[in-house]
Amino acid sequence: MLQAVGGRSVQATRLLAGRRAVLVEAVRGRKSRTDTVAKSKQGRIKVPPPVDPTEMVVLKERYAEYEMITRALRLEFKEEVLRKKYEEETGSMAEERSRQEAEEHRALMAFNDQENLRLLQRRVLRIQMEKEEAERKQVEAVLQREEQQQEFIKEKEREILKLQEDAKNFITLENLDQRIEEALDSPKNYNFAIDKEGRVVKQTMLQ
Repeated sequence: MLQAVGGRSVQATRLLAGRRAVLVEAVRGRKSRTDTVAKSKQGRIKVPPPVDPTEMVVLKERYAEYEMITRALRLEFKEEVLRKKYEEETGSMAEERSRQEAEEHRALMAFNDQENLRLLQRRVLRIQMEKEEAERKQVEAVLQREEQQQEFIKEKEREILKLQEDAKNFITLENLDQRIEEALDSPKNYNFAIDKEGRVVKQTMLQ
């Protein structure tokens, strides 16, 4: 006899059930392939989560870096294993090879030092030339600013001279009566119209 029980009624069922009864708790099982789709999931379209392009670029860069480091470590370990195996097999030949590798390393280090010294001299020379070029440009900029300043001063002097020349025709208290008489003797009419070429096409008569 099978009795399905679940939740809080398990203890009560166990107390009321007979000694020979078998208790089986309700368990949610998987759906078979022939079962229909649930009503709540009908018409649902699974859409993959969106991928951030920036995050994808970063992940690709990090994965490439990880692959490179892993490959380098794998090759290093493999080389170490092969070297130990070779030393165990060859014996004295390994010592000779190690001595040759040490000499080659010293020669390469000496060549590296010479190359570094040559590049240092070239770099010092290039920096010196760049410094001289920067100083030359700075001097040229200073001279150009001085020329512009002198030109500005000359322009202002010309404006002052012109203003002093024009000041001779200014109206003052001394020549006020004379200017009034001159204006009355030679009246000017500014009430006129002009065309696009600036010619006077219409002018009113003075009253």
